[in-house]
Amino acid sequence: MNPSHLIIKIGTCLTAFLCAALLYGQSNDALEQPVHGVWVSVVSNIDYPSKPGLTAEELRAEADKWLDLAVEMRFNAIFLQVRPMCDALYRSDLFPWSSFVSGTQGQAPDGDFDPLDYWVKEAHKRNVKLHAWLNPYRVATGQKALEKMATDNPAKIHPEWTFQHKDRTYFDPGIPEVRDLVVKGIVEIVEKYDVDGIHIDDYFYPERKLDEDFDTFEKYGEGFDNIEDWRRHNVDLFIEAADKAIHNVRKDVVWSVSPAGVWANKSNHPLGSDTHGNQCYFDLYADVRGWVKKEIIDAVIPQIYWEFGFKAADFQILADWWSEVVADTNVKLYVGTAAYRVDPNAKSEAWRDGNQLIRQLEYMDGKKEISGQVFFTAHSFKEGAIPHDVVKAYAKEHEWSPELTPAEEK
Repeated sequence: MNPSHLIIKIGTCLTAFLCAALLYGQSNDALEQPVHGVWVSVVSNIDYPSKPGLTAEELRAEADKWLDLAVEMRFNAIFLQVRPMCDALYRSDLFPWSSFVSGTQGQAPDGDFDPLDYWVKEAHKRNVKLHAWLNPYRVATGQKALEKMATDNPAKIHPEWTFQHKDRTYFDPGIPEVRDLVVKGIVEIVEKYDVDGIHIDDYFYPERKLDEDFDTFEKYGEGFDNIEDWRRHNVDLFIEAADKAIHNVRKDVVWSVSPAGVWANKSNHPLGSDTHGNQCYFDLYADVRGWVKKEIIDAVIPQIYWEFGFKAADFQILADWWSEVVADTNVKLYVGTAAYRVDPNAKSEAWRDGNQLIRQLEYMDGKKEISGQVFFTAHSFKEGAIPHDVVKAYAKEHEWSPELTPAEEK
């Protein structure tokens, strides 16, 4: 071979390799920073907005309140629930406007206000990351909510894509069109909004005792000996498809999942934790450990909502177990932390003051595999609440995030 041709060929191969690395590699600057975040819940108006039907001015004011609280607490990330029930807190071509904002599903907020657009821009003014949090499969809770769905709700248009289990309606994860819809919905957000992350919570299949998808298994389950493995496979397909779709649009968007704190109990799976709780592997058909090992998510945020010494699911046992799972992978571990449990009247004595939170924060700081935490939920940090005072003091002492400039001073 001509030496000059060989040099050209080698150069072409190197260029192709570097391009592939840039496209598919996890060279995400956001993943190099510790995360101290908070979930802002929209479902049932837990955090935002305080009630349906607010004016655009009131919606902005409430958003500013939570954003300024994040600055005060030195939180550098907000996980805002933008699709709680097959609906949207943003202008979507696929899902109707959320009833939790306007009061009527499909009806735009006052003044055609776009909450997600406002939250993203105002968060970035404050140097806070904004992750769009959605539920992929939940459609409605209760018959009344089902009857009040907007006519253009995809679940209304395609009821054959859903099943009802107890009093809730879900998209069926085993139907390819459902997975395609959810992924398209994610891509829509990434393309239209400058979000820093896409985040999903712990709702996949509703529970282990499920028989409403047997017909779907008959139709799509070829090659599987049992419905349990097939269900896990369906969720795997969605997670992997979402990972590729997100990073094909923007490689800097963080793709994260917040599973139930227990992946599997050791008594049921040799790789599980020494716990006795509900298991996302067996009960929700979510093989989160597998996603970490395959690196088809960027970050995992297990909800370890129990105290040190809790017999069924000890905080330390689970923090150690998840740390071992992410070790030697490119997946970041942030611990879902139960600020909401701190209450002077809590049933468990462990949560009646702020000591449990402090112990957990100190323990997480001592684990090199744990890169931060996300607190549930925002209203737990209202002025005068125990988590507000305890975490604020801890954040200042440990210099979590730099002092950020309140929006009104910009």
